[in-house]
Amino acid sequence: MRHTPRYLMTDPLEVKRLIRGNPWATFVSPASTGLVASHYPALLIEDEHEIVIASHFGRPDEQLHELGAHEVLVIIQGPHDYVSPSLYAPGDLVPTWNHVTAHLYGTPEILTEEENYAMLAQLTDHFEKGMPHGRSLSEDEAGTRRAAKGTVGLRMRVDRFDARAKLSQNKSPEVRDTITGRFDVTNAALAAEMRRVSGQAPQ
Repeated sequence: MRHTPRYLMTDPLEVKRLIRGNPWATFVSPASTGLVASHYPALLIEDEHEIVIASHFGRPDEQLHELGAHEVLVIIQGPHDYVSPSLYAPGDLVPTWNHVTAHLYGTPEILTEEENYAMLAQLTDHFEKGMPHGRSLSEDEAGTRRAAKGTVGLRMRVDRFDARAKLSQNKSPEVRDTITGRFDVTNAALAAEMRRVSGQAPQ
């Protein structure tokens, strides 16, 4: 990402929060055949001091990505939206795009078959816990273990990250309030991020 110091997110806790809230990730690998990208969930491992994520790839994506052989880029995309200059002060005509984004870098560790199944069970339980009638892989362990053989699990410790929260910090408080008010109607998640960065309590 472009070097824009005012938008930098350097706190690992903020990056963890972004991963928790936006677990659908883009995995990019510099494979020997060229760049390869796939989309899979990224589960934050909560009991780790550093940033560690777990995921799984459907076969044969793990071969296309040459997983474990090199560093990969995992892109976490948070709330984002177009910002119209109609929300600015008169004379300010350049539109932009507000966003919260993190680029995570690390070399994946391939999980064993047993570790992969445990991770898939954890991933399922994580997303099913908020469902009215949540399900579990343990309801049919034999069947879900067979299905799990079509996936490859991975664990990745993030060696470095580049994260940005570009949320109209370069605008006056009055203009930021106007933009935030518009997003309250059209993009509540982005409005909440703007209030976080400006230290405002949600309305």
